[in-house]
Amino acid sequence: MKNYILEACVDSVESALAAAKGGATRLELCSNLIIGGTTPGPWLFREIRKHTDIRIHALIRPRFGDFCYTDHEFAIIKDSVQQYRELGAEGVVIGILKPDGTLNMEQMKELMDTAGNMSVTLHRAFDVCVDPYETLKQAVQLGIDTILTSGQKNVCTEGAELLKNLVQESDGKVTIQIGSGVNAEVIRKMYPLTGAKAYHMSGKVTLDSVMDYRKEGVNMGLPMLSEFEVWRTDEEKIRDAKKVLEEL
Repeated sequence: MKNYILEACVDSVESALAAAKGGATRLELCSNLIIGGTTPGPWLFREIRKHTDIRIHALIRPRFGDFCYTDHEFAIIKDSVQQYRELGAEGVVIGILKPDGTLNMEQMKELMDTAGNMSVTLHRAFDVCVDPYETLKQAVQLGIDTILTSGQKNVCTEGAELLKNLVQESDGKVTIQIGSGVNAEVIRKMYPLTGAKAYHMSGKVTLDSVMDYRKEGVNMGLPMLSEFEVWRTDEEKIRDAKKVLEEL
């Protein structure tokens, strides 16, 4: 396949470098992938940029949860878009909904103006919007470059029918990028079903902490999560996905 996109979502320098070495075409840079991703700090961007020139799109999401934001949260989002533009990021990944599940066109227009010549992706707020076809039309009107979506399902394989329709409806005006549950074999399955040429994956593996001493019974966050596990992108998983895309 020519002109494919293989985006790796990463929240550490180590993961970013592994993704770049594995052949990802760009990064979605986040913090806190364990809760779906939040806005990364500029220091993370700067440290990655010291070691690779891979294209970086920064996720702008101020908190976990829904995509309907207070005035204070919107101000933070807008400032974050401006900050990543000044830092030299190639793109931002954004999305704001109204309480009725429609795209907040007024706020999105402000963010598009703030983004300037950066590439803009509408993130998976799309997957919880009320009408994906109307939101697709609005994304085109706004000049959004990419929609990241699982087809409004928890995993992309369950959303294949909608994804196929979105690719057809988009007619090349916006890139439909498939995410959630993506790996090499899923790409091999989803391409003939949908015709999508853009994919988004973490390539995650769980590493054991280097800590020898492990204090029991003390959790820094949710008690079901171990303090002695680290999520990282695996270079080989990215490489396997790239190989499939090149073979298709």
